[in-house]
Amino acid sequence: MKIGMNLFLWTGQATLEAAPVIQQLAKMGFDGIEFPIFHQNEEVYRELRKLLDDLGLGATGCSVVSNDANPIGETPEVRRKGIDHLKRVLDMCAILKCDVLCGPVCSPVGRLVGRGRTEEEWNWAVEALREVGDHAQAAGVTVAVEYLNRFETYFINIAADTRKLIQAVGKPAIRMMMDTFHSNIEEKDPYRAWKGCGKLLAHVHISENDRGVPGSGQVAWKEVFKALKEIKYDRWLTIESFGTTVPEIANAASIWRKLFPSNEAVARGGIKFIKKMIGRKK
Repeated sequence: MKIGMNLFLWTGQATLEAAPVIQQLAKMGFDGIEFPIFHQNEEVYRELRKLLDDLGLGATGCSVVSNDANPIGETPEVRRKGIDHLKRVLDMCAILKCDVLCGPVCSPVGRLVGRGRTEEEWNWAVEALREVGDHAQAAGVTVAVEYLNRFETYFINIAADTRKLIQAVGKPAIRMMMDTFHSNIEEKDPYRAWKGCGKLLAHVHISENDRGVPGSGQVAWKEVFKALKEIKYDRWLTIESFGTTVPEIANAASIWRKLFPSNEAVARGGIKFIKKMIGRKK
């Protein structure tokens, strides 16, 4: 398994200003960096790829959809914009040579409509992901669909439903991801939920129940890593934590207090914890 670090702790955009942080993370022993993929400046992604090559690092990407570009939006125009947005994000991921594009790509984060999903919305998501899946396969990137807790989305909130969605899509480049933060809130049996992902699991976010240093809180870590071992998961374990450094990220993640001494403390403590859990010495 490879260990990654999401840049959301430091920035909300993939820019060359993050170079010192990326270099520091490389020295800590991380195998790769997870970039927020929002802007579409191709030259920036090319320069970042050069930096990663110099440091011997891999890459993954994460992104979201918006209310105006929503694959399950109420109008055909909004749904079309959502699909086209994801295709363009995948193009950026291809330039950066990301293994995976992860995130809640079916519905905007924070969009709650006072009800659960409809069958029509489900079908729209399947249709959208099938088209996105073909584009992803051509780009050489796997899309890992993330479910969120019920306070952040109404569309999918548990692993079982995410798995059903991926199976309905039936495209090899469309898979699922798991995030320990969301599963800690929503799953009644974490071990069963994680093991049930099987070969459909393409990406993992390691995040504590309070978004602090992994291993310092209440997540069912033993159950999670036991399940990963049993399904022979061998892809990325990427730390995702949120602090107060980036105001828009802190607001979106509802971070209202200081959760850790420094961003570096999260990275150092997190990689040490993950290595311990997977029995990795270097």
